[in-house]
Amino acid sequence: MPEKQTRNGDGGAAVAVDDPSRVRNVVLVGPSGAGKTTLTEALLVASGTVNRAGSVVEGTTVCDHDPAAVRQQRSVGLAVAPIVHGDIKINLIDTPGYADFVGELRAGLRAADAALFVVSAGEGVDAATVALWEECARVAMPRAVLIARLDHARANVAAEIAACQVAFGSGVLPLYLPPGSGAPGLIGLITQQFYDYAGGYPPRMGQPDPADLERLTDARNELIEGIIAESEDETLMDRYLAGEDISEDTLITDLETAVARGTFYPVIPVCAETGVGLAEVLDGIARAFPSPLEHPLPEIISANGAADPQLSPDPNGPLAAEVVRTAVDSYVGRVSLVRVFSGTLRPERSVHVAGHGLAERGHADHDSDERVAHLYSPLGSSLREVPYCVAGDLCALTKIGSAETGDTVSSPELPLLITPWAMPEPLLPVAVVAKARSDEDALARNLARLVAGDPTLRLERNAETSQLVLWCMGEAHADVVLSRLRAGGAEVDTEPVRISLRSTFAARASGHGRHVKQSGGHGQYAVCDVEVEPLERGAGFEFVDKVVGGSVPHQFIPSVEKGVRAQLQRGLVDGHPVVDVRVTLFDGKAHSVDSSDAAFQTAGALAIRDAAAKTSIVLLEPLDAVVVLLPDEHLGTVLGDLSSRRGRVLGTESVAGGQSIIRAEVPASELLRYAIDLRSLTSGKASFTRHHVRYDPMPESLAMH
Repeated sequence: MPEKQTRNGDGGAAVAVDDPSRVRNVVLVGPSGAGKTTLTEALLVASGTVNRAGSVVEGTTVCDHDPAAVRQQRSVGLAVAPIVHGDIKINLIDTPGYADFVGELRAGLRAADAALFVVSAGEGVDAATVALWEECARVAMPRAVLIARLDHARANVAAEIAACQVAFGSGVLPLYLPPGSGAPGLIGLITQQFYDYAGGYPPRMGQPDPADLERLTDARNELIEGIIAESEDETLMDRYLAGEDISEDTLITDLETAVARGTFYPVIPVCAETGVGLAEVLDGIARAFPSPLEHPLPEIISANGAADPQLSPDPNGPLAAEVVRTAVDSYVGRVSLVRVFSGTLRPERSVHVAGHGLAERGHADHDSDERVAHLYSPLGSSLREVPYCVAGDLCALTKIGSAETGDTVSSPELPLLITPWAMPEPLLPVAVVAKARSDEDALARNLARLVAGDPTLRLERNAETSQLVLWCMGEAHADVVLSRLRAGGAEVDTEPVRISLRSTFAARASGHGRHVKQSGGHGQYAVCDVEVEPLERGAGFEFVDKVVGGSVPHQFIPSVEKGVRAQLQRGLVDGHPVVDVRVTLFDGKAHSVDSSDAAFQTAGALAIRDAAAKTSIVLLEPLDAVVVLLPDEHLGTVLGDLSSRRGRVLGTESVAGGQSIIRAEVPASELLRYAIDLRSLTSGKASFTRHHVRYDPMPESLAMH
């Protein structure tokens, strides 16, 4: 394999690959606690990339280097661990399994060409993992299943494979199974060889116990039939059914083809502690998973909006790369993890950085030209310099100040845009405030960095409540965000999130506004009479001119309206803006000399306040439409909880997979912690979306507080 190696700091040699066919980008997917990070550590040791495996508990693993990950003892961010197996460079992409960090997982899916679903032996398959499996299926991403933690006290490989087949479909079949004796090793169902790990990694080849071969006959036959069913040779099944012994080479070739095109999903038992299955996992990735040449590129358009330029993973093609993660290192500053889809990134060159389509997340559209000084191959937090990065490979760039997660990196001569991947909506608001005035600059600076790197974090500056609100994915995500703010030198506190209220008139009322001042010189004179009446919810504001006889000169009628609008916006009760009213101007007086635009604005505002004093003002609270997707078993519990939140259920419907959808309208004030509470009520199996629909009257008992 043509390649160059450089050494820089910890982590040994960094490999720069010339040929995309020699690259495998593999994302590890699975629930929190399944053992993804520990397995990655074992694969790093097995490949000789590191000398000793780190510990999640001790916070010494390559991938969990973030202080928040060490404290929580679980991954909170995506990490890349490149290894070399034979002549193949494998970029292992370790992702968090906890639902709060699904944004990091989505980024990992974007960077990868195949996925390893890691499930813990004896733990079953959770709903979130099933949803991710279906997400991979929609883009035909090749997948394999690793049954991890074979040393667990409750480990049951057969039961876990059965659970995976129920969750993922009949295309999930084991390639290897443990021996009946419990010895550390695996039996290959195709090769019928025993891979003995009694002496650790790498395994010794041997013959299995004849009793094991007989015990595994049915599993072997099912595997062979599954592989033949995926074969492009239509005669193979007939030959097999006729009793012909299909050669091992033919079966392995057809297996690799089926896995690469995403229609067959092999299962490999593996144990990070004993090394069992590590060789089989590495061989499977190198031989059966596709190279970047076989994986379709995301949608790419030219910067002027023209059609897809029809790029391919050609190292000599136009440069098209994407920032899949942005982090801030305390020593080198901003670090951008980049997946190159076309062309070759080289140091000491200028690139065009463009971000479009994420304005609603606080990422304004931006374009700039930047100079790439150095390229690095990331190994966890270590950066090892490399001379180039070809199409299909991953690398890290430093000090690219304008780069944000999701941005496109291309040539200044041919600026391109890669369509951003879909991101979930953050639903947990957290209001933050600087502890002291001296912390405000650090808070603003660190927030800009965090938002640039995390597209699942939304920053809202609420002018009505004067609060700075961070919308997070959940409690764990919020904890990580706050810890990163504090680590950046910003001392912050949290405070209860305040809801923006509105108000309206309870009944029709008339108001008289008189603004007359004479204190020498040019005076002020304006009188107006208005009638205010409430409108239906959501109708907004109407201004009606019913002046007759010119009692208010025509040129001052807009002045009255301007004053009325300003007073309604300032509010009448606790500063809450007034909405859904019609204001009719029906009479007034003017002075030929002293009347002015400013005087009639003031009179209009006074008339509104006078009308408000003659009737009651109703407080309105925001109402959100909520859609909850949940398993049927939790339907009653969630319906009861929505009712306790003053929610009005509009209907329920059944959907595939034993799930239901609830549609309801719920006051926004009752949803502040719903992201946390719903997860607790359903053991993390439910999800929801929300959007504002209108303002409704607040109950008097709550309005009085």
